[in-house]
Amino acid sequence: MGERKRSKEWCGWFLVVIVGATLAFSIFVLVKKKAGHSDSEAAPVPGPPGAITKKYADALKVAMQFFDVQKAGKLVNNKISWRGDSALKDGREAKLDLSKGMYDAGDHIKFGFPMAFTATVLSWAILEYGDQMEKVNQLDTAQGSLKWITDYLINAHPSENVLYIQVGDPEKDHSCWERPEDMTEGRPLTQVNTTTPGTEVAAETAAAMASASLVFKSTDSAYSSLLLKHAKQLFTFADKQRESYSVSIPDVQNYYNSTGYGDELLWAASWLYHATGVQSYFDYVTGQNGKAFAKWGSPTWFSWDNKLAGTQVLLSRVSFFGSKDTSNSESLQHYRKTAEAVMCGLLPTSPTATSSRTDSGLIWVSEWNALQHPVASSFLAVLYSDYMLTSRTAKLSCDGDSYRPSDLRKFAISQADYVLGNNPQKMSYLVGYGDNYPQYVHHRGASIPADATTGCKDGFQWMDSTEPNPNVAVGALVGGPFLNETYIDSRNNSMQGEPTTYNSAFIVGLLSSLVTTSSVVQSFT
Repeated sequence: MGERKRSKEWCGWFLVVIVGATLAFSIFVLVKKKAGHSDSEAAPVPGPPGAITKKYADALKVAMQFFDVQKAGKLVNNKISWRGDSALKDGREAKLDLSKGMYDAGDHIKFGFPMAFTATVLSWAILEYGDQMEKVNQLDTAQGSLKWITDYLINAHPSENVLYIQVGDPEKDHSCWERPEDMTEGRPLTQVNTTTPGTEVAAETAAAMASASLVFKSTDSAYSSLLLKHAKQLFTFADKQRESYSVSIPDVQNYYNSTGYGDELLWAASWLYHATGVQSYFDYVTGQNGKAFAKWGSPTWFSWDNKLAGTQVLLSRVSFFGSKDTSNSESLQHYRKTAEAVMCGLLPTSPTATSSRTDSGLIWVSEWNALQHPVASSFLAVLYSDYMLTSRTAKLSCDGDSYRPSDLRKFAISQADYVLGNNPQKMSYLVGYGDNYPQYVHHRGASIPADATTGCKDGFQWMDSTEPNPNVAVGALVGGPFLNETYIDSRNNSMQGEPTTYNSAFIVGLLSSLVTTSSVVQSFT
């Protein structure tokens, strides 16, 4: 009896162990399967804008104001107390009204090339994240700033093959230190035409007009149509009269020298395709011109001079959301694969991650205007992340390693947070945001008291002053830190301390994308 009882007990325990092991193994397999499924399963498609992230909303409201700081012309509803009307006679020698537009940086020249690029990037930001701008009452402000530029660009294009690309003499302007309201020196005009072509500046202006036509399509159809008419004419002029404006007009090499026009042609054609849906523009970027200019497989940095990375992301939008016959285009896939290479270069743990970073992880490419590249790259990264989410694309492959949309967004947040103060200097590089930001911004208007009476030369007393700027260039994104992450807050330090409007367009786009959770991608039309 005793042995039989022990045998039965042993058998019972054995069954318990077997059942327990089987159950444990089943749970292990289930968890493993679930984990594997989760890794390959796409994240949920984003919904409408959700809860506001206060720091990005506050920073966006600050950043948007720099466009008001930079406005020329007869100011309407002026919100910057120390700014007034300026450049009211610009264009008169050609019987044109070129009084509007924006000064590009801390001086008073109207450079058409970067100004048009500012408009294109601002348009893109509005088209993608206008709903989020509206959530924090910044959409009307953004559209107003955009129109201030496009009004100028329309007037700067008085006939099909003539485009005024600059107002003012940079050498004379840079020999003065004065408020724009007090300028008395001559404001000569520079144009491109059939005799002195300028493909990149004409194409960039076409891109600005085409993208802006989409912004205003639902609110002002007549204005939208006018912009599109100019865009088409300018693109035809740029394409048929191919010549770099840096060759035609050598003087521009000292300020906004172009390294080539192929990227602008593709960029402009891509925007015209989005604005019109006309197949010929799609054929333009996917045909011989794409093969000639796109540099497929070679990731580049997005900037005022090189639009390839932006073009690749913009055309990836077509790949993600276009019709099957369009999205299956082999050339279009080349653009998308190159856009993915750009993204893989940005992700810090990717096998192909760029080494162009500071020790704290900021993308760093150039000591001049260092923040342009990290902010521009982050804007593209969030766009691509949202394209992936909306299209239910689960992951991105970087040389065998997989990354999710959230990884791209995390990268973009790291760069935005660095700009806003999470850096070794504990300084916000966005002027007016936070408690610690640059006080000696390289900006004429900000450095001179609004009630001062100065001429061209005696204004240098304010440039040389050891006192902080009397006026805050609110919203200015300064050039940024050196590679060793130091920043010298000096008015003479234009390399680090001069802001630009195109940097503002990038930071406005980036902050708009981060104001709430990931945004669902919607049709431009």
